[in-house]
Amino acid sequence: MTTPFRVTNGRLAAPVTDDDHIRGPVTAPVTVVEYGDYQCPYCGMAHPITLELLRERPNLARFVFRHFPLTNVHPFAEVAAETAEAASARQRFWQMHDWLYEHSDQFDPVHLAAGVEEVGLPVDEVIQEVNDHIYLDRIRRDFVSGARSGVQGTPTFFVNGVRHEGGYSLPEMLVAVDRAATVAA
Repeated sequence: MTTPFRVTNGRLAAPVTDDDHIRGPVTAPVTVVEYGDYQCPYCGMAHPITLELLRERPNLARFVFRHFPLTNVHPFAEVAAETAEAASARQRFWQMHDWLYEHSDQFDPVHLAAGVEEVGLPVDEVIQEVNDHIYLDRIRRDFVSGARSGVQGTPTFFVNGVRHEGGYSLPEMLVAVDRAATVAA
């Protein structure tokens, strides 16, 4: 039996490119990639940790977010990801990303529309694009790259291309970033 794609062994299958959603300096020696799901409570707990990580290591780390909606357990995760991509098309990805994690229990259509408006986006246009699944290919591309990287749940982190096997508390993530920076130096 052949598989449709090769799965890497603890390594990031798809390298970070300009098409990724990146926070932090491009020149940072450490890149932390998260495969996440906006409706996942564990991703929601990891969100402020990644923000604090970037605050505490501003020149050392950059953060990349990739979509990995687990639609079998989180029915609104894909719609949330599509909403984030609609915001990205208008250079407002990170604002929508943050709003989604801060309101992950409010993904019904009324609350999502309110979030889109709060972020300053044209509500009717975004809703139409989400309903038309304009950005679904992008989300599926992220998902496939995660599957090829061995991601099975969220959040899953990679630090400089290697799967982070530890926890994602702030102290654990700081240690992982500091170690990766030492190796990169």
